[in-house]
Order: sequence, then C-alpha cells, then structure tokens
Amino acid sequence: MADLKMPEINYVVVAGNLTKDPIFRQTNNSTPVVNFSIASNRKYKDSSNAWQEDVCYIGIVAWNKLAESCKERLRKGSAVLVDGELQSRNWKSEDGHTRSVVEIKARRIQFLNKRSKTSDNGDNGSEEHDVFIDEEGLDYTEDSFDKFLSTEESDLLKKEI
Repeated sequence: MADLKMPEINYVVVAGNLTKDPIFRQTNNSTPVVNFSIASNRKYKDSSNAWQEDVCYIGIVAWNKLAESCKERLRKGSAVLVDGELQSRNWKSEDGHTRSVVEIKARRIQFLNKRSKTSDNGDNGSEEHDVFIDEEGLDYTEDSFDKFLSTEESDLLKKEI
C-alpha cells in the first residue's frame, strides 16, 4: 500500500470582542505588527438543561497593512471576525523560563462594528466606494464583490426582474 500523506490544513475562523486595546509595534526592519486578544463566547445547555456560557480567550497577531488597519479601527470591545492560521511561538521570560503561546496569525479581519464617518465639515464620507452610510449617518465596510463590477454590470443587478 502506498504511503498516505495527511493534508496540511491549518485554517481557523473565530469571532469575538477585543479584551483590551491592540498593541501596535514595528519590527527592526519597520514591518508593522499588531497583537490583541479577543473573547469568544459559546452558549450551551448543561446536564440540567440550563443555558450556560463559556468564554475562550484567543490571541491574534496581524502584520503589514492589516496591522495598520487594526491600529486605526480597533479598540477594547470592538467586534471582529478573524480568519487565519494557528501558529505557536516560544520565548525566554525575564526570569529565564521558556514560555510558549498558540495564537492566530490573521489573514483577514472583518471589523464588525459600525463607525461614524462624518468629518468636522459635515461631509458624510459618501465619496468612498466601499462604504455605505445608513440612515443614522453610520458607516460600515462593505465586503461584497460588488465593488469589482463595472457600472453596466452593477446596473443590471439592480434592475428588478
């Protein structure tokens, strides 16, 4: 029988809220990096059929432009959806002990909170193509593929059939 090889899959998706403000740094070669942790809640029924809630705290690391976006948009309590891969790293603590952590290296982060986009001059920011303003003057990032459509294709989709 031929040797079977396990597929190399390392993929995770998790949603939660930041437990504190993100920590932004730059490496020695000026690469932006941000670290933060989220709390992800899970509801379940216990043996007496009562609802319980469990919280899982997860570390996240993001690099480059994604790190810069996190620096600008995230604060303690912000809701995010993160997709990425698990990674582990080790380091020596100040007391000489070896420490290790397993965290998510983010590939994509969806910012789930609405944010105010109005500026001091009353401009509602409607010039941006990937932002939609709701009736309360709040915006959210739109992540559909509509922004890649031509005007003609977009008009066709908007027509009622």
